[in-house]
Amino acid sequence: MVLNAVIHRSYSNAGDIQIKIFDNSISIFNPGKLYGDLTIDDLKSDNYHSSARNKLIVEAFFLTGDIEKYGTGFHRIRTAIRDYPGMEFNYEEMQNGFVSELRYVPVDKNKTNVPNDVPNDVPNDVPNDVPKNVERQEKIIEYLRLNKQTSMNELAGLLNVTRRTIKRDIAELKEQNRIERVGSPRTGYWKVLDNK
Repeated sequence: MVLNAVIHRSYSNAGDIQIKIFDNSISIFNPGKLYGDLTIDDLKSDNYHSSARNKLIVEAFFLTGDIEKYGTGFHRIRTAIRDYPGMEFNYEEMQNGFVSELRYVPVDKNKTNVPNDVPNDVPNDVPNDVPKNVERQEKIIEYLRLNKQTSMNELAGLLNVTRRTIKRDIAELKEQNRIERVGSPRTGYWKVLDNK
């Protein structure tokens, strides 16, 4: 991930590569969005032709053996983390750059015979008619009161659940008029509405 940031950043941008290390995640931001016509969906598909804005840097790292060839970095990261349940690899364009993140979401090893499409935070003996997890949603409200810019990924890490579960809880809290999003998805914040 660090090599990717060094190789693919935009050197016409005076910004720095930023590495943030948390208890359960590491994120790396590099100045400059994806180069050429490459998109996030292309990266996820692993079926694309890579092009480099910094060809001499790519060649230097190739000659030193630090990279294998163009366009294999993210595929190799995804392959490497398959052996580590709970590891997630996420990336997106944001502001004037690109951020990639490795995050660990704990997996309950006591679960057995749980279908693949069941979220990790749902115990295997819970009947279908169990009401919504009010306790978790109250914790989300409290976290948002403390820091209105807390991201879904951060909430997932704090509550040891998947991002999909947090997304569902946020949608329910919005439906209940408990919270609202102010501003854009990337630069806005959550406003807690004291309607309850």
